[in-house]
Formats: sequence, C-alpha cells, structure tokens
Amino acid sequence: MKKILTLFAVVGLFAFSGCSNDDDVDYDTISYVFEATIDFVGPNYKTNVPAQGMLSGDNILVYELVSAPSEADRWALLPQVYYFNDGTETAQYNYTFSKNNVTIFIDGSLSDLSGLPPTFTKGKTFRIVIVPGDDGVNAKKTFDKLNYLDYNAVIKKYNIDDSNVKKLN
Repeated sequence: MKKILTLFAVVGLFAFSGCSNDDDVDYDTISYVFEATIDFVGPNYKTNVPAQGMLSGDNILVYELVSAPSEADRWALLPQVYYFNDGTETAQYNYTFSKNNVTIFIDGSLSDLSGLPPTFTKGKTFRIVIVPGDDGVNAKKTFDKLNYLDYNAVIKKYNIDDSNVKKLN
C-alpha cells in the first residue's frame, strides 16, 4: 500500500510540475476555426452547423464576413444588428451553441423576415471559432486582456492557424 501511495505522489508531482501560470498558454490542440457559407430559409431563418471537436467547457465565437469581395477579409463578432425601413426595424445575425451544434439564425423586429433582401439571407459566410472555456488561472487574465470583437486578436491569442480554414457545406 505504501508503494502505491508513493507512486501516486510521484505521478502527481510530474503531472502538476508541468503546469504554469504564464500567459503564453499553448492552445494549438484545443482551439480552431472553420467556415460555413449559409443560405437562410424561412420560416425559421436558421441553420445548424456541427461543432466539430468541441470539448466540454469550450466556447464558440461566430464572426460574419463583412468585407466586400474586392477587399481583404474583415470579420465582425455576432450578434450583428442591421437597420431597415429608415431605421425603424431591425434584423440581426445571432447564434446559440451546444457541445455538438452551432445554430446561426436571423432575428429581429421585422414582422416578416421574408421581406429581407437576398443579400441578407443568401450566401452569408461565417467563421466559427472554438476557444477553451477554462484554462485555469489564466481564464480571467485572458478574458480581461483580449478584445473578442477583433477576430485577428482572437486568432493570435489562441495560436490558431487560419491560413487553410476548413470550409463546411
């Protein structure tokens, strides 16, 4: 029994000696990004995207491609609100997620979403970023320092290589 306890103590020592509290956490194995181009169809104007590889406790960030085709890619964090009918009505892209699924949808004050222009409902591109939900002591430091509105800052912080993003149908 004494040998087993000693073995557990040694294993525990090695396991915990690898932990650190510095801000340069390596997120390569648990953070990544994928892309989906979506057509929103009534009456629900929502679509489900599989959250591939998400671990319990992870978080999802969804960014809309907002740049023109001739410009460099610019991404805006959802929800994004748009104004219609001289600013009296709104429609927005938003999302919810679970461990296995991301639902991206259109919601708003418009009484009939079918009146939205096709540029708002067809061929919309979104990047879905999976980030760790809890990295221990660093979670609060990361949250306080990181501007999640800035797609490039998020990609940099979590060491995500987005040069060859997986595109989902």
